[in-house]
Amino acid sequence: MNLSDFDKQLIWHPFTQHHTSGCSIPITKGDGVLLWGENGEEYIDAISSWWTNVFGHCQPDISQAIKCQLDTLEHVIFSGFTHRPAVDLADLLLSALPENQKKVFFSDNGSTAVEVALKMSIQYWYNKGIEKQTFISFVDAYHGDTFGAMSVGTRGVFNQAFESLLFNVEFVDLPNESNFEMVLNHFIDIIHTGNVAAFIFEPLIQGSAGMNMYSSIYLDKLIEIAKNESVICIADEVMTGIGRTGKPFASDYLTHNPDIFCISKGITGGFLPLGLTTCTQPIYDAFLSTDKMKTFLHGHSYTGNPLSCAAAVASLKLLNNSASQISSLTEWQKLFALGLRTNSKIENVRHLGTIVAFEVITQQQSNYFNELRDFLYTEFLKRGVLLRPLGNTIYIMPPYVISHEQLKYVYAVIDEVLKLV
Repeated sequence: MNLSDFDKQLIWHPFTQHHTSGCSIPITKGDGVLLWGENGEEYIDAISSWWTNVFGHCQPDISQAIKCQLDTLEHVIFSGFTHRPAVDLADLLLSALPENQKKVFFSDNGSTAVEVALKMSIQYWYNKGIEKQTFISFVDAYHGDTFGAMSVGTRGVFNQAFESLLFNVEFVDLPNESNFEMVLNHFIDIIHTGNVAAFIFEPLIQGSAGMNMYSSIYLDKLIEIAKNESVICIADEVMTGIGRTGKPFASDYLTHNPDIFCISKGITGGFLPLGLTTCTQPIYDAFLSTDKMKTFLHGHSYTGNPLSCAAAVASLKLLNNSASQISSLTEWQKLFALGLRTNSKIENVRHLGTIVAFEVITQQQSNYFNELRDFLYTEFLKRGVLLRPLGNTIYIMPPYVISHEQLKYVYAVIDEVLKLV
């Protein structure tokens, strides 16, 4: 029995309708932007394996860091203990973030990084004797799949089975030039209820919603108002961090600094799970007390895992040395986006940093379940390119190490498949 058939007997894959999906593709090796299948098939990973693998598969510096750590310490309880990789990671990360970030809390993935931020925000006010339990989020937001993260995500296909169990959140439209005054007034009205604990957002790009992009000018104004009204601002940089937008973090485009950052995905270069939530000193100080009930009673078995931390330290060092690669990829993507604007089969071409996205025009509504998705996905794979459309939205988000020739091949495949639509 081949690996695909054996897998189908045993495994339930994420975001997969197994009734119609067929077999999963066995991958036996990865190197740089390339993946190899069981029978020698070669694929260009043009989406960085769900946006995690920013420096390429089997990146030698990260691989070596993990191997060295394996011979020293694989894991230790992180309550009451610490270790060098965690301290080095916190030091490197805080030096890369805005100077108002002072403390790092460790977890396991993007959803848990967000969950920690939400709980921090609620308990911050609780420890001060103030009841604030409302969150503000954007329409079409996606922040993860745990219950708190689902609650601050827009209501719809990702969470409708659980909607009655989610806590109440106030949603405002994603701001643009035509609706900003309305969004601003709505935002202010919600804050003036006096019950808003925090405002959470994906800075500049909503990923799973279809790579919806919006201007830093509008987000900056909302953050300014929130801060003036003592509302905690949470930047979900799980997807946008570690260089994706052309800067180390999307929040680097802002004038006003968020109070809390949520970081995952690219932080370990795609090697190991890790989530990080950072915060300001005043937020941390609200938990310092002789009253043990004010402790932040949250943790995971693998919190601060040394192997993940070692990978993240190597990853952040690579980020510091990747400015040229990120700049080149940004420029190539920008030029490709400009050329797409004359294609009559697509619309809403957008570009930021290393990301390009656009919609293929169909008679169906543009959304996650647009039926064109399966056709596009299959045709791309036939030509050796891993692109995973969000419905009829095609996006390109490759590792920074992709060569110009490899990227041009991805572009050529997209052009070829669009002609079949």
